[in-house]
Amino acid sequence: MVIPMAYGRDGETIYIHGASAARIVKALPEGAPVTLAVTLVDGLVVARSAFHNSVNYRSVVVHGRSRPVTELQEAEIALAVITDHLLPGRWAESRTMTEKELKATGIIAIEVEHAAAKRRAGPPVDDKDDLDLPIWAGIIPVMTTVGVPQADSTTRPDVRAPTSVTTIRRKFL
Repeated sequence: MVIPMAYGRDGETIYIHGASAARIVKALPEGAPVTLAVTLVDGLVVARSAFHNSVNYRSVVVHGRSRPVTELQEAEIALAVITDHLLPGRWAESRTMTEKELKATGIIAIEVEHAAAKRRAGPPVDDKDDLDLPIWAGIIPVMTTVGVPQADSTTRPDVRAPTSVTTIRRKFL
């Protein structure tokens, strides 16, 4: 199964979560081998020859074993780790999860056994004979950024955006 999921890392453990009724949460047995992959695209590499076009990226692949998180204390730690990975400091700014919400949330711990990182950075690598051709070559940066926070329609006008929301831009610089 391949599915995009929010995650967070605490030491050698990576936590993922979803609805407790979700197939990945219900069907993944304890000790099952799991692979988690994350790739960030940093740029399109445009060469003079289509053969040499490429992508600048950062990527990691993690292999490990799954373990359902069933203990309440670890579940709260895992959810804080995931929340704060997405939006640093947000867990402390949020209200405490209700028992109903905790029951509706399934958490899987992946105990990391092996990890491999790979990246590509830099300009195109054209053939030497192509360098004098009158064809543009270079890098087109691809950037992930966050926009200006927009409160939902039910947020009171006197409630200001918290630190996690106002400082999230730093994560993407």
